[in-house]
Amino acid sequence: MASGSRAVRSPQLDTIRMGEDFIRGHSGDFKRRALWEALPRRMVYQTFRQIIEYLLESGKIALVRTGYVVWIHNPELFAQYYGRDDLRIR
Repeated sequence: MASGSRAVRSPQLDTIRMGEDFIRGHSGDFKRRALWEALPRRMVYQTFRQIIEYLLESGKIALVRTGYVVWIHNPELFAQYYGRDDLRIR
């Protein structure tokens, strides 16, 4: 590795799950920065941003227009619609 370059680190699974659980339990209560400050365990802000990006890309959370973080993932609803033949792409 060249001097001056930084190693890219990924969040550990337990850290991601802690973030998911906290957001699910406090959906719509916090904006990004306040959410980071309210987490049960401290983490570097860059790690928090990676977790937020992952959850956004995977469709588990959304950022509403006012800036609040909202949990939108609903596996029960997905399972209900996934098995329907009338909703399949042909």
